[in-house]
Amino acid sequence: MDYSQDYGAFFSVPFILFSLAVCVFTIICHWKVYQKAGYKGWECIIPIYNIYILLKIVGKPWWWLILFCIPFVNIIFAIWTTNLLSLSFGKSTAFTLGLIFLSIIFVAILAFDRTVIYRGPAGNPDVINPLDDINSIGKKAV
Repeated sequence: MDYSQDYGAFFSVPFILFSLAVCVFTIICHWKVYQKAGYKGWECIIPIYNIYILLKIVGKPWWWLILFCIPFVNIIFAIWTTNLLSLSFGKSTAFTLGLIFLSIIFVAILAFDRTVIYRGPAGNPDVINPLDDINSIGKKAV
Protein backbone atom coordinates (compact mmCIF):
# COMPACT_ATOMS: atom_id res chain seq x y z
CA MET A 1 0.00 0.00 0.00
CA ASP A 2 1.08 3.54 -0.68
CA TYR A 3 0.64 5.75 2.38
CA SER A 4 2.26 8.86 0.92
CA GLN A 5 -1.12 10.46 0.19
CA ASP A 6 -2.24 9.88 3.78
CA TYR A 7 0.83 11.67 5.12
CA GLY A 8 0.28 14.53 2.68
CA ALA A 9 -3.28 14.99 3.88
CA PHE A 10 -2.16 14.80 7.52
CA PHE A 11 0.47 17.51 7.13
CA SER A 12 -1.38 19.78 4.69
CA VAL A 13 -4.26 20.76 6.99
CA PRO A 14 -2.05 21.94 9.88
CA PHE A 15 0.24 23.70 7.41
CA ILE A 16 -2.70 25.52 5.80
CA LEU A 17 -4.08 26.53 9.22
CA PHE A 18 -0.66 27.76 10.36
CA SER A 19 -0.18 29.73 7.12
CA LEU A 20 -3.62 31.29 7.48
CA ALA A 21 -2.86 32.29 11.09
CA VAL A 22 0.44 33.89 10.02
CA CYS A 23 -1.34 35.83 7.24
CA VAL A 24 -4.04 37.11 9.59
CA PHE A 25 -1.44 38.11 12.20
CA THR A 26 0.60 39.94 9.55
CA ILE A 27 -2.47 41.87 8.38
CA ILE A 28 -3.27 42.84 11.98
CA CYS A 29 0.31 44.06 12.49
CA HIS A 30 0.33 46.15 9.32
CA TRP A 31 -3.13 47.51 10.20
CA LYS A 32 -1.76 48.76 13.55
CA VAL A 33 1.38 50.24 11.93
CA TYR A 34 -0.76 52.21 9.46
CA GLN A 35 -2.95 53.44 12.33
CA LYS A 36 0.11 54.54 14.32
CA ALA A 37 1.22 56.56 11.30
CA GLY A 38 -2.15 58.33 11.21
CA TYR A 39 -3.79 56.45 8.34
CA LYS A 40 -6.75 54.10 8.31
CA GLY A 41 -5.92 50.47 9.00
CA TRP A 42 -7.93 49.08 6.10
CA GLU A 43 -5.59 50.88 3.69
CA CYS A 44 -2.98 48.17 4.29
CA ILE A 45 -5.07 45.44 2.67
CA ILE A 46 -5.75 47.05 -0.72
CA PRO A 47 -3.11 45.93 -3.25
CA ILE A 48 -0.98 48.71 -4.81
CA TYR A 49 -2.85 51.33 -2.77
CA ASN A 50 -1.14 49.98 0.36
CA ILE A 51 2.27 50.65 -1.18
CA TYR A 52 1.14 54.15 -2.13
CA ILE A 53 0.15 54.82 1.50
CA LEU A 54 3.40 53.25 2.73
CA LEU A 55 5.29 55.67 0.49
CA LYS A 56 3.33 58.53 2.05
CA ILE A 57 4.23 57.23 5.52
CA VAL A 58 7.94 57.23 4.70
CA GLY A 59 7.75 60.55 2.83
CA LYS A 60 8.42 59.47 -0.74
CA PRO A 61 6.56 60.53 -3.91
CA TRP A 62 3.85 58.46 -5.58
CA TRP A 63 5.95 57.75 -8.68
CA TRP A 64 8.13 55.39 -6.64
CA LEU A 65 5.31 52.91 -7.34
CA ILE A 66 6.63 52.71 -10.89
CA LEU A 67 10.10 51.85 -9.58
CA PHE A 68 8.60 48.93 -7.68
CA CYS A 69 7.54 47.44 -11.05
CA ILE A 70 11.07 47.32 -12.50
CA PRO A 71 12.86 44.00 -11.87
CA PHE A 72 15.95 44.22 -9.62
CA VAL A 73 15.38 47.94 -9.11
CA ASN A 74 12.38 47.03 -6.98
CA ILE A 75 14.60 45.10 -4.56
CA ILE A 76 16.76 48.15 -3.92
CA PHE A 77 13.78 50.45 -3.45
CA ALA A 78 11.98 47.93 -1.22
CA ILE A 79 15.01 47.79 1.07
CA TRP A 80 15.28 51.58 0.99
CA THR A 81 11.58 51.94 1.84
CA THR A 82 11.95 49.45 4.68
CA ASN A 83 14.83 51.49 6.07
CA LEU A 84 12.77 54.68 5.81
CA LEU A 85 9.89 52.93 7.61
CA SER A 86 12.26 51.98 10.39
CA LEU A 87 13.51 55.57 10.64
CA SER A 88 9.92 56.85 10.61
CA PHE A 89 9.31 55.02 13.86
CA GLY A 90 12.60 56.11 15.43
CA LYS A 91 14.44 52.85 14.91
CA SER A 92 17.95 52.21 13.58
CA THR A 93 19.42 50.46 10.57
CA ALA A 94 19.81 47.33 12.68
CA PHE A 95 16.02 47.33 13.10
CA THR A 96 15.76 47.56 9.31
CA LEU A 97 17.73 44.32 9.03
CA GLY A 98 15.27 42.77 11.46
CA LEU A 99 12.36 43.99 9.35
CA ILE A 100 13.94 42.40 6.29
CA PHE A 101 14.99 39.04 7.72
CA LEU A 102 12.51 38.48 10.58
CA SER A 103 9.66 40.66 9.40
CA ILE A 104 6.82 39.02 11.31
CA ILE A 105 8.57 39.68 14.64
CA PHE A 106 9.79 43.19 13.90
CA VAL A 107 6.54 44.40 12.31
CA ALA A 108 4.80 43.12 15.45
CA ILE A 109 7.21 45.23 17.51
CA LEU A 110 6.31 48.30 15.44
CA ALA A 111 2.62 47.50 15.81
CA PHE A 112 2.25 46.56 19.46
CA ASP A 113 5.12 48.22 21.35
CA ARG A 114 3.61 51.30 22.99
CA THR A 115 6.98 53.01 23.24
CA VAL A 116 7.33 53.00 19.45
CA ILE A 117 5.67 56.10 17.99
CA TYR A 118 5.52 57.55 14.51
CA ARG A 119 8.04 60.40 14.25
CA GLY A 120 7.19 61.67 10.79
CA PRO A 121 8.40 60.63 7.35
CA ALA A 122 11.87 59.07 7.68
CA GLY A 123 12.00 60.20 11.31
CA ASN A 124 11.92 63.92 10.51
CA PRO A 125 9.15 65.55 12.57
CA ASP A 126 9.59 68.85 10.67
CA VAL A 127 8.23 67.36 7.43
CA ILE A 128 4.59 68.21 6.86
CA ASN A 129 2.39 65.18 7.37
CA PRO A 130 -0.35 65.03 4.71
CA LEU A 131 -2.91 64.31 7.43
CA ASP A 132 -2.10 67.49 9.38
CA ASP A 133 -4.44 70.42 9.21
CA ILE A 134 -2.75 73.07 7.09
CA ASN A 135 -3.98 75.80 9.47
CA SER A 136 -2.34 74.22 12.51
CA ILE A 137 1.15 73.97 11.01
CA GLY A 138 3.59 76.21 12.86
CA LYS A 139 1.31 76.71 15.85
CA LYS A 140 2.28 75.18 19.16
CA ALA A 141 -0.22 73.22 21.20
CA VAL A 142 -1.14 74.91 24.43
